[in-house]
Amino acid sequence: MTTPAYQRILLKLSGEALMGDDAYGINPDVVSRIVGEVAEVARMGVQVGVVIGGGNIFRGMAGAASGMDRATADYMGMLATVMNAMALADAMRAAGVVARVQSALNIEQVVEPYIRGKAIRYLENGRVVIFGAGTGNPFFTTDTAAALRGAEIGAQIVLKATKVDGIYTADPKRDPHAERFSRISFDEAISRNLQVMDATAFALCRDQKLPLNVFSIFKPGALKRVVMGEDEGTLVYC
Repeated sequence: MTTPAYQRILLKLSGEALMGDDAYGINPDVVSRIVGEVAEVARMGVQVGVVIGGGNIFRGMAGAASGMDRATADYMGMLATVMNAMALADAMRAAGVVARVQSALNIEQVVEPYIRGKAIRYLENGRVVIFGAGTGNPFFTTDTAAALRGAEIGAQIVLKATKVDGIYTADPKRDPHAERFSRISFDEAISRNLQVMDATAFALCRDQKLPLNVFSIFKPGALKRVVMGEDEGTLVYC
């Protein structure tokens, strides 16, 4: 194929992806490499929305587990995602890619609020739109935010960037005989109890007939191959 298989995508990045081999925080070299992958597909004319997690700075579930009020911990996690979104946008600026950050929480001195129509216009004008602060509500993960924003902006697919190059029959780190699925239906993934995304996000993608591809962001060129429709990662279809 010489033209992309998808014209508008929603990329879900975990916060942990930004820290590389560091214990926490944002690794500039890793961010620069990820931005390079995104810039490559954006320059092909693909409209890119990004939802970013915050686990490299603060994870709400961990805060709740240590005794913090769950809602308070989740709001702190949302603020961490905004920090990551700003770092990602700045790295894109340095790479010559125009990006806009929209936050589900109002922090207007720092980033603009999420407005669906404006986000779509940015995408149509070739801007990368980075969605921060998750859904803006506690008790929902950034996986759910990715499914929600993907459906709202009319993305053709949600791409979940992980450390593993797809969905396997078992944990490939523990079972050397584990096999990667090239394609699998939502129903089969549920029946096999495969931990692809959290249940709310997975159900939303299935109900909205929004396909999902799980791939490794650390594999050079993987994002472009997914966008081109090649056999990269695992496609979860309706």
